[in-house]
Amino acid sequence: MKKFLLALAAFVATSMLFVASAQDAPTPEQQAAAATTDRQAVFKLLRFNIGAIIAMTQGAPFDAELAERNGRRIAALAPMIPDLLGAMDTRDYDVETEALDLIWDNLDDIDVKAQALVSAANEFADVAADGDMPATLGAVRTLGGACGNCHETYREDTE
Repeated sequence: MKKFLLALAAFVATSMLFVASAQDAPTPEQQAAAATTDRQAVFKLLRFNIGAIIAMTQGAPFDAELAERNGRRIAALAPMIPDLLGAMDTRDYDVETEALDLIWDNLDDIDVKAQALVSAANEFADVAADGDMPATLGAVRTLGGACGNCHETYREDTE
């Protein structure tokens, strides 16, 4: 009898955990919100890193180490873009986003553009590593263009 009661108690406890975990499963709306938050976090990190680089073109003190480091960070973050967008199509959910709906119909193009950003960011970082201020600041245009290529097509115009 004691074994039966122990087995029953274990079964009840396991069942309660299963029911509790099933009740805690996120809804599709919650999943869409989380997917949006995740991808926006990466875009904020990209913006943070390119922001310091752009500031140097606008008169902030030149810092070759910062430029190189931020270029490498951009190159590391860029491959996450297609992964995050491909993780969940959120266009049918009420989420706050600047992503245009057509982005989910063009994930192959997103992948190409993300790889172009990786290349541009690494090339920029290589130039910055030499410490040549005019060359580094001149290379910003290519890096910014790689970012802008995606924005022009897949991002809502917020200006």
